[in-house]
Amino acid sequence: MRKCKVFVGNSHPQLGKLVCERLGIEPAPVTLKKFANGETSVQIGVSVRDEDVYIIQSGSTETNDHIMELLILISACKGGSAAKITAVIPEFPYSKQSKMKKHRGAITARMLANLLIMAGADHVVSMDLHASQMQGFFSKPVDNLYAAPTLAKWIRQNIENYQDCVIVSKNPGGTKRVTSLADQLKVNFAMIHTDRRRTKDAYSAKKAKKMKQLKLEQLHSQSVKMSTTEDGEVEEEDVIVSSDIQTARIVQGHVVDDQVPDSNSRRPSRPTLSHKQSDINYDNENSDDEDEPEFNASEKLITLVGNVQGRAAILLDDMIDKHATFIAAAEHLRLNCGAKQCYIVATHGIFSNDCLERLEECKYIDGIIVTNTYPIPEEKLKLCKKLTVIDVSPIFAECIRRDHFGESISVLFDSLAVIA
Repeated sequence: MRKCKVFVGNSHPQLGKLVCERLGIEPAPVTLKKFANGETSVQIGVSVRDEDVYIIQSGSTETNDHIMELLILISACKGGSAAKITAVIPEFPYSKQSKMKKHRGAITARMLANLLIMAGADHVVSMDLHASQMQGFFSKPVDNLYAAPTLAKWIRQNIENYQDCVIVSKNPGGTKRVTSLADQLKVNFAMIHTDRRRTKDAYSAKKAKKMKQLKLEQLHSQSVKMSTTEDGEVEEEDVIVSSDIQTARIVQGHVVDDQVPDSNSRRPSRPTLSHKQSDINYDNENSDDEDEPEFNASEKLITLVGNVQGRAAILLDDMIDKHATFIAAAEHLRLNCGAKQCYIVATHGIFSNDCLERLEECKYIDGIIVTNTYPIPEEKLKLCKKLTVIDVSPIFAECIRRDHFGESISVLFDSLAVIA
């Protein structure tokens, strides 16, 4: 590719090298280092005058340093009279902070978008933004690529009888993403809702009414099967009776039985000051609630809307950052809803702290599937047997090639034929 330079940052060099190999070129020479006082230094080792420049820099564990490195590298290319500068950011940092969730908060994703444009970026390429509305933060063109076709291909090839599987959203905020993948696979979808405001008493009353209905249904649907042993004795088999809605309790991040005492009943009652701030909804249905310290401490009710009885359940999200909601959802699907298997599928495998280890230890999770948009340490890859990493470098390579030659990239949104 003539008149084109691809620079690879320090955040994810493996992905950058894979993209360059797919394009058949070498990464452009650049020196990235830090001074003793922590300042970042960038020195471009080749002329970029009147050339298309692509800078590959993803999110990482050292997010702030690598963002500054990207901004300085963009500014250096702009100072070198590059014709066009494209920032290729597979996992966009600060994407969770794309809206003001509380009073006196900051919309950090919009600030980062302004910094990229002010530094000199003419075009931004990312994959599966946490909120697609983030494209409106930029005054320059943004291409939000999708990993769904790649994930759908893996599901078709690796999950037995995938036609009977159910795509499940672990929160109402991800239903649009789930329905999109379900449409591609032509399968059913379901949704999980976690509510901290409902009490155990309301749950118990609802379950008692539900159990009464189920007993009536059992008389007609033969929900208790009979089997014959080797001795000729007839015994009953326990069968989970499935319906469209399944509700359970979560205490300390795990699904518990009804016999477990209410955590709120152990605390002595004391006068509290009531106020109306709780009535304001700042995206309470979003997975970002998991970052709040009280998330795992409080008791919650988890509800599945849909039917996964005897089927493989695929929990889909844009990123895997914390483990609590995924483990609770997997336990509910397997223990209470009768799911045969449970897979976790996401685009970005961030795996903060001990997230990957906890998911690996959970016996109700059969597989963890992510792409390589975010760097995962080699030691974690070796220790986790359930983890599967899908390479998406062909998508970014084809996007760069088509953008450089002025071709349409809309086919990358819903087809893998162009990169096969």
